[in-house]
Amino acid sequence: MKKVVLGLSGGMDSATLLGYYLEQGAEVHCCSFYYGSKHGGFELQAAKDVVAFYQRHGYLVTHHLFDLSQVFKDFNSALLLSGGDIPEGHYEEESMKQTVVPGRNLIFASIMAGLAESIEADVIALGVHSGDHHIYPDCRPEFIAALTMAIHRSTENKVKVEAPFLSDTKATILMRGYGCEIPVPYALTRTCYKNQIKACGKCGSCQERIEAFQIIGSKDPIEYEG
Repeated sequence: MKKVVLGLSGGMDSATLLGYYLEQGAEVHCCSFYYGSKHGGFELQAAKDVVAFYQRHGYLVTHHLFDLSQVFKDFNSALLLSGGDIPEGHYEEESMKQTVVPGRNLIFASIMAGLAESIEADVIALGVHSGDHHIYPDCRPEFIAALTMAIHRSTENKVKVEAPFLSDTKATILMRGYGCEIPVPYALTRTCYKNQIKACGKCGSCQERIEAFQIIGSKDPIEYEG
C-alpha cells in the first residue's frame, strides 16, 4: 500500500488532494500547520472536519497537527495575525501578493519530509495549482522541481514529492473532487483568509473559489457574509 504524507490546510485544494489519494487506496498521513495566520483557527477546524469525514467512511487516514506559531511570529505578511488587513479584490491583482508568507511551503515541506522518512512513507503531496503560480513563488513548477531534488537528496531518494494538481485550475480541481466515488465534502472546507466565522466573499481567495464554482455550474455549499 502506498503511504502518503499530505499537506492538509482545510481548503478545497488540499481536501481534493486527500480524496484523490484515498480513492487510489493509499494510506494517508495528513499534516496541518498552525502558523499564526488570521484564518488559522478556522482552517484547522476545517481540516479536522474533513479528516473525520473520511474516517467515518472507513478510509485509512491519520491527522498530524503542528504548532509553528512561534516560528512565524516575526515573519512579514498580511495573512498573519501580526500583519495588516487582508486585501480584497480579484485573486490575480497585485495586492494579493501581500498575503505571501515567506518560506511557508519550504518549511512545511521540510517537516513533511522528515515525518515521511520517519514513518517510511513513499511520498509527500502538495495541493498547489496553476492559479497560485502568479502570486506565490513557493507554488510554482520551478519550486516544486527544486524541492523534489532537495528532498530526494535529503532522504537518500526514499521520499519523492508529488503535486498532481500543479497544472490544474481551481475549476478543474473541483471537477476532480466531485468526480470521486465519495465526492469531496466542500461544505466542510475553509477558503476565506479573514479572521471571521463566515466567509467574506470579498478577499481574493474567496473570489477565486466563487469563480471556480460558477465555471463548473455548481452551487458553492458554504455561506458567505452579506
